[in-house]
Amino acid sequence: MNDYFDRLTNRLLEKNDQMTSVEARRWVELLWEDFESTYAKAGRKYRGKEMTEMILLQWINQYGSRLHEVMLQNPKFKQHFEDHGNSTDYQIFH
Repeated sequence: MNDYFDRLTNRLLEKNDQMTSVEARRWVELLWEDFESTYAKAGRKYRGKEMTEMILLQWINQYGSRLHEVMLQNPKFKQHFEDHGNSTDYQIFH
């Protein structure tokens, strides 16, 4: 799983120079969890991690340069990016 997150995080950092690596990783994990849970709630058949990675890559390529704006403006997401001290633990779903 970390390989998927690492690849997506690196791509997001290429698209958005306003984020730290910790913030980019948090976004990847939030988007991953949101996509998979929404897909499951819709009753869709699970199509694997590769499918999730492909969708997230499309989102990152399309919206990645502006994700930091959502973080600043939307309280739903802002809570995930507030200062958590000096912790280097950035995996919020594991």
